[in-house]
This record gives sequence, C-alpha cells and structure tokens, in this order.
Amino acid sequence: MLDNLLRVGVITSPHGIKGEVKVFPTTDDPQKFKRLKSVVLYDGKAEKNVDIAGVKFFKQFVILKLKQCNSMNEAELLRKCELYITKEQSGVCGEDENFIADLIGLTVVTDEEMLLGKLVDVLETGANDVYVVQTEAGKEVLLPAIKQCILDVDLEKQEMLVHIMDGLLD
Repeated sequence: MLDNLLRVGVITSPHGIKGEVKVFPTTDDPQKFKRLKSVVLYDGKAEKNVDIAGVKFFKQFVILKLKQCNSMNEAELLRKCELYITKEQSGVCGEDENFIADLIGLTVVTDEEMLLGKLVDVLETGANDVYVVQTEAGKEVLLPAIKQCILDVDLEKQEMLVHIMDGLLD
C-alpha cells in the first residue's frame, strides 16, 4: 500500500474552526510543505489523495488547510492520520544523501570483506545520523554516518560498504 511513499507528518488535532489541521512534521525539512500541492492521507486502513489549500507554521507544528476539509468536525476525524508524499515530491537527494527508506534493509559489508549484518534503523541525531546494523548474532552495531565510516552505498546491489573505526565493535 504505502510502498515508495515517505511519511512527512502526523495530524495531531484540528486547528481553529475552518477545517485546518495541526501536523507534527516527521520530515527533516518542514518547509517542504510549502512546495506540496497534495499529500496522501492514511488513516490506518485506507489511503486517499488530498489537496493542500494553505500552509502555515506554528511553533514546531505545520498548520495545513486541506481542500477536502472545511469544518472543525471534519478536521477532528483526521486526528492521528499520517501524511505521505512520493519521493518525486520530496525532491532530489544531494550527493552522498539517500532516503532513509532506501537504506533500511541494506546488507552491510566491511572494507575487509566481512559481512556485518543488515541496516535496521537510522537514528537522527544533531551532528550526524547513526546507522543501526543488526548482526547475524542479533547484536546491534551503531555506525556514525560520516565519510570516514560509510564508504559507499550501492542501492542497486542493496549493499553498504563500511570501514569499522577503532572501538566501534567493542
């Protein structure tokens, strides 16, 4: 269903009486909502395309006016719905950037040709992301997403080549 879609937010509550909704953004760049004309609304059962009529920002939230939502009662029904966009809507990744969804599940191999495991999660920290790799033995290894550690990402081969820096496996 939600294949190839990226989650950009979750509706937390109605905002005002004209059908606006308050959205907690789950994207690294909430400003991208300004560029969107539509989103996919997912209520846990079905997905539906909805058009965006307006975007505002309030504290850490995005306030959306959806064309199909015109009252506080209609907005209330959207509480806890997730918002998704296509990769094309998100824009192009820069050099050495990938969508997190594309990284999850990659086979991780060291520059010494040792199979380390599968990438199972990406932790977004302040300085740099941290890749969580699950080894065959079930142990988690945390790898900083820095050039000294992540040597290559080959999405076609579904493989990530890494250099294990001193102390990372201790």
